[in-house]
Amino acid sequence: MLKILTILTTAAATLAPVAAPAGARNCGDRQAIVQRLQEFYGESRTGAGLSNGNASMIEIFASHQTGTWTILLTRPDGQSCLVAAGDSWQGGLENLTAGRGQPV
Repeated sequence: MLKILTILTTAAATLAPVAAPAGARNCGDRQAIVQRLQEFYGESRTGAGLSNGNASMIEIFASHQTGTWTILLTRPDGQSCLVAAGDSWQGGLENLTAGRGQPV
């Protein structure tokens, strides 16, 4: 939680005020959040996909050095919301599929 607050505080300080829906307090400009994830946690994007229905992108950022990870949801307007964050990241899992159940 401290990680999320640190990222958002810095992102918010660099942005002009933006109207956001109620409950969107974990949201900000995507570029500012991604930069913060890279600079402070060494995280880079390890995966992404589009959500069904609303064209939002779900991205996973992680650092193999620190073990931290973050899930970011980005709306078509460029606003991003932190969905979850944690540590003990384990990448490279073997049983992945290439869409619609096809083995990789």
